[in-house]
Amino acid sequence: MYLSSFIHRDDLFDIVERWLLGRLEPDDGLRITQILICDGFVLGQTLEAVANTLLRTVHGQPCQTEPIQFKGQLRDAICRSGKDGNARSGKLIRLYETNPEFFYREAPINGTICLDNQKRLLGLYRIKRPRRIAEKANRYVANWIFRMVQERAEEMAAERASKYNIHLGELITPQKLMDLEFISAERDIAQRFRDNNIELDKFALRIHDVGGIKIVGNAEKLSLLEKDLSSYPKIRIIDRESFSGNYQATSLIIEVTWDRELVCLNYFDLRIWQKYLERGLSEAELKRGLEPLLDRAKPTLKIELILSTFSDMVESELGNSLHEERIVAQRDNKVYKGYI
Repeated sequence: MYLSSFIHRDDLFDIVERWLLGRLEPDDGLRITQILICDGFVLGQTLEAVANTLLRTVHGQPCQTEPIQFKGQLRDAICRSGKDGNARSGKLIRLYETNPEFFYREAPINGTICLDNQKRLLGLYRIKRPRRIAEKANRYVANWIFRMVQERAEEMAAERASKYNIHLGELITPQKLMDLEFISAERDIAQRFRDNNIELDKFALRIHDVGGIKIVGNAEKLSLLEKDLSSYPKIRIIDRESFSGNYQATSLIIEVTWDRELVCLNYFDLRIWQKYLERGLSEAELKRGLEPLLDRAKPTLKIELILSTFSDMVESELGNSLHEERIVAQRDNKVYKGYI
């Protein structure tokens, strides 16, 4: 997994690659602990700063923030903002209020909701939980392995075609032989793992949305925000995707230059080291501050920025595109289910 929301993403990726090939080093456990503490704090601070800036642009006012641990807290905030939606939103909110236990209220989230002075929802930001990162990484690794097996099977078919002096497209292969060739290709790829003769594909295994922000507003304001993003000196749009159908929103992957000086100051001002006392680093090391942990840190990180109208937000949390049900569908919809 290549977690682009982390500032030590290359170091973490190298450790994961070595572990997958059975090559551990004595200080790997300590290094991972340092990365999780350091990069988690930097990401949280950057999410807060970017969210506040964008929310002020869209809504023209500072926001109040409330940390949340369960999706029920987010859905309750949506209900308090009910008058901002359409008739469909109102119906879904009434359904939720009648049967809240049907809506995964206890599903965990490591996030912060952003509210106006009337407690209406303006947006939120969150750091994806380790289990969700692992699930996503698992899918990406499975897809990557599947492509390697496919490519090896095609190589084997090409070798057969060359024996008959014909092009691969002219080769007719019985289904049983194709299945056996695929199994043989799986064995070849598995052996490459055993022999430490494989290199992880950083591009195929990159995950951009460990850190995420959602801005809620009307379509006109969201469109203006997207156009204005290019004028922000510390933000660059990397990718864009528009969702339609049951789930509707605009998803942007943005690259953000994080504020090293401010983040290091906040580490002390917030006495954040106290939070990490039982995470595997000594109190003396934590009190030295963040700066000693920033060796080889990247100056930028990537965040998913979702732009959503309130009605679409309601649909994604209470309606046909209920978030938890999308997650279940992702778990069931695996491309590769082979031996590896």
